[in-house]
Amino acid sequence: MRAACLRGVSRAKSPRTTRPAPETMRPADLVKRQFTAEAPNVLWVADITYIKTHSGWVYAAFVIDVFSRMVVGWQVATSLYTDLALDALEMGIWKRRRTGGDLAGLVHHSDRGVQYRDLRYTERLGLADAVASVGSKGDSYDNALAEAFNSLFKAELIRNKGPWTSINDVEIAVAEYIDWFNQRRLHGELGHVPPAEYEAHHATTSTSPEALKTS
Repeated sequence: MRAACLRGVSRAKSPRTTRPAPETMRPADLVKRQFTAEAPNVLWVADITYIKTHSGWVYAAFVIDVFSRMVVGWQVATSLYTDLALDALEMGIWKRRRTGGDLAGLVHHSDRGVQYRDLRYTERLGLADAVASVGSKGDSYDNALAEAFNSLFKAELIRNKGPWTSINDVEIAVAEYIDWFNQRRLHGELGHVPPAEYEAHHATTSTSPEALKTS
């Protein structure tokens, strides 16, 4: 290539969103790649992705209810500190409890990122009576549903609507996208209805939605 005066194309490096925490007292993988749930608030998955803007990298954290694919919590920030993931979790807890959801026994599944292994994060799960579950090292399949959402998010919003100027326009766009995703986007896995409609149907047809969590 040098002799022919050719040079390879350089790609910008993507930020590393998963920084593994020390292995001491790591929670078990309670999901084993079985991303199914019989009711809301049985299994949540969480992950972080990134968006390139003219002002630098922006990071987005999401918490998703596996039963309906509902995004129950989200947050964007310009850093990968624990507060990013914790704010998304707090939103999920607040939204579900506001509508009378019972989070006792909820399994919260994530990768081994330090944000999810942070003491404040695990303590917040404990206060909500939720149980932490963590996938194996370096295996995206162990958190496949969250990874699949990130791919949709990138394809339907980030690459489709960019370029992005800063965190401000990203935050507005993410808020609008999540509202559309939860309330109007049709999901093949749900019988071609939106997550909100799927949960509403479940609530009206199940005599005891939360009973399934302990059955």
